[in-house]
Amino acid sequence: MSVAGESGGRAQQLRTKAQELKEASERATDPEQRRRLQDKARRLQEQSEQESSMRDRGMDPMV
Repeated sequence: MSVAGESGGRAQQLRTKAQELKEASERATDPEQRRRLQDKARRLQEQSEQESSMRDRGMDPMV
């Protein structure tokens, strides 16, 4: 697999984990836990978008 393919896979993994955390936050009954899960989901989504953007420009985010 190419480096671009690997980083694309990583971006997809980050998006999947972010979605899982978002869904977990929706089920959380504790407001503080809900906020923490939402914050972590948002950070993972932003990281995924950043890696996708770098890959699209031909940069390797792992360097």
